[in-house]
Amino acid sequence: MGRLTMRRLAAEVGSTPMALYHHVRDKEELLLLLLDDYAARTMRRPELPAHPRERIIVAATAIHEALAACPWIVEVLTADDLLSTSALWFVEQIVDGLVECGLSLDRAVHGYRAIWYYTAGEIVVRTTAARRRADDDRATYREQVFADLDPSELPRLAQAADRWAPLTAEDTYRDGLRALVDGLLVSR
Repeated sequence: MGRLTMRRLAAEVGSTPMALYHHVRDKEELLLLLLDDYAARTMRRPELPAHPRERIIVAATAIHEALAACPWIVEVLTADDLLSTSALWFVEQIVDGLVECGLSLDRAVHGYRAIWYYTAGEIVVRTTAARRRADDDRATYREQVFADLDPSELPRLAQAADRWAPLTAEDTYRDGLRALVDGLLVSR
């Protein structure tokens, strides 16, 4: 939240910083209002499957889709002290699904945190990479390095070097989420 300024927020909502202060006490109050408004408008409660593992996947995917559409919110949420009360229904579904799959409540909360970190991290990495590619059409440093890999030292990476960028650009969120959930449930 330190990098998120009233000036930046005002630009996001098409206003000026001073105009915002006429309606809210401070940045935190404005952020809470924005979080709740965004969650209420965009986070539709999906139809949940009967199986608790699948409910976890559906709820986490709904969170991911809503936040990927407005990635600046992830920056606010990763400060870890603000949240949208409207979005807690999704968190409840994940924690409840983990409990129904056999985890203790404490382990289910830890499991939710792992899912949240994976989800937020995936959005931050993809958004930052997309922004960088949009701002600069030169080859990235990684592309330059991968073009010159020594196959005798890094044989697998050299073998995949020409496909690395498209492979890592694929949307594998659901696959990773399923693997993460399966890993959490193995520990029960």
